[in-house]
Amino acid sequence: MQLIFAVVQDKDVVRLSERLVKAGIRATKLASTGGFLRAGNTTFMIGVDDSRVEEALEHIKQSCRSRDQLVTPLTPLGNQVESFVSYPVSVQVGGATVFIVKVDRFEQF
Repeated sequence: MQLIFAVVQDKDVVRLSERLVKAGIRATKLASTGGFLRAGNTTFMIGVDDSRVEEALEHIKQSCRSRDQLVTPLTPLGNQVESFVSYPVSVQVGGATVFIVKVDRFEQF
């Protein structure tokens, strides 16, 4: 058995949830926040048999897409604030960050 942690942008959560339910893949969703953009994410914990890992990954790939977003960098701390001019920059957000971990033991009560 494998445990898949998939960190997904909130805009893709509904699409991924629906795909997993239709495929009969159970998942637990946890609210999370990204460190760089400080934006809301959802972390899916998906436990699957080894034979279904690729299927679960395909559902994640099909549901989560990256997109460009304009963000304004944070102002620096210290004495340089007066000379700092922040311009919005385009960064790529979304998609999914996935970790797969082997599960030695699984029990459900």
